[in-house]
Amino acid sequence: MLRYLMRRLVQMIPTMIGVVLITFILFNLVGGSPARMVLGDKASARQLEEFDEQRGFNRPLFFGRTSPTRLYAATDFRRSAGPWTGSSGVVHHTEGFLRLTGPASVPFPLSFAPLPGHRYAWRLEVRTSGEGAALRVRDGTRELPPGASVQGWTDGVDAAGDPYRPHLDVPAGVTVDLVALTCKRAHARPWQSQWSHYLGQVLRFDFGTSHAVNRPVADLLREGISPTLLLATPILVGETVLSLVLALLCAYRRGRWLDHTVLVACVMLMSVNYLVWIVAGQYWLGYRLDLFPVWGFESWSYLLLPVLIGILHGLGPNVRFYRSIMLEEMNRDYVRTARAKGIGTAGILFRHVLKNAMIPVITNVVLSLPFLYTGSLLLETFFGIPGLGYISVNAINSSDVDVVRAVVLIGSFLYLASNLMADIAYALVDPRVRLS
Repeated sequence: MLRYLMRRLVQMIPTMIGVVLITFILFNLVGGSPARMVLGDKASARQLEEFDEQRGFNRPLFFGRTSPTRLYAATDFRRSAGPWTGSSGVVHHTEGFLRLTGPASVPFPLSFAPLPGHRYAWRLEVRTSGEGAALRVRDGTRELPPGASVQGWTDGVDAAGDPYRPHLDVPAGVTVDLVALTCKRAHARPWQSQWSHYLGQVLRFDFGTSHAVNRPVADLLREGISPTLLLATPILVGETVLSLVLALLCAYRRGRWLDHTVLVACVMLMSVNYLVWIVAGQYWLGYRLDLFPVWGFESWSYLLLPVLIGILHGLGPNVRFYRSIMLEEMNRDYVRTARAKGIGTAGILFRHVLKNAMIPVITNVVLSLPFLYTGSLLLETFFGIPGLGYISVNAINSSDVDVVRAVVLIGSFLYLASNLMADIAYALVDPRVRLS
């Protein structure tokens, strides 16, 4: 078995890397700007830049020496002057350029003072005309002779100390047409990307910091796992045991009033929405009859009502599923052999059928194990239980990207682990299954 486990763990590595990659793409690329989602549309460019800096979102996605920055708002001069609007000595032409006539010294319209220690790469395209001195770009002086058109001019200046703010110095008698200007963040090491940053966090089990409560995400998950397990474990065990007992009774009394009554009750349980059971249970059992507390997590009594509702809601589909499995096993050859030996129906059901039906039962239970981690979102939210489901809902409502990403990632890993546990359980309950 040890050899099998080692081989399965090795086989899981590519899958886990794929899960990490998909999670990275979903939260870093597909979803748009995490900073904008978290801070909102009214956040300043500097606030957005600092958010990206803290979480590594201002790096290249996978590889590169430059990445986007909000230091300068890139503008299509064919449409407008953008941040240059109102700059002294600058005239916007609808042909798609800005005209500067000397003498003039025009600073670049930056969104904020460059962050300390950062370097920026500028790409400048200009056309000069006129007599006299050449155009001068500060800082990083570059002399452009009259009539020149320069593209790909790159300059990175360390912003530590005196803030870096480049200027266009236009001498008298010189006209400059600014056709294009872009700015990007420059990086010394091209492999220091968002992907490498995120992968390093995963390997260190560092899930970032929740912006909503300004605490490490790992601490929030550790605090939420206990309430979630205390709620979800009794629900899983209770609904599994009761479902198996009722399914066996239905198979034992197939076609009789007990079987019909249980099936009708299962259909009713499946037809009513989960939210209805929660609201009805809180109103009748909690408020009107005052049998259970309906909000909080101060003692075990606060879990009784949500556990009861969770078990009742899960009985409907589980009983019908397990009943169909039991009836299918009842038609197997080994059942006819057991009857020929004189074994009663009860003995066949509980000693033979139940044992041979454990494979699909284990599969159904194992598929539910990852949900023990995330908990029941609705139950924890409506009953105020501070578990992982409650934390996840609050994180979604507040666009807390780090928390949501951590919950999704760990849930995916638990799903892989539960599949491995299912294979081991198959071999334990069925000697025909061999781990090889």
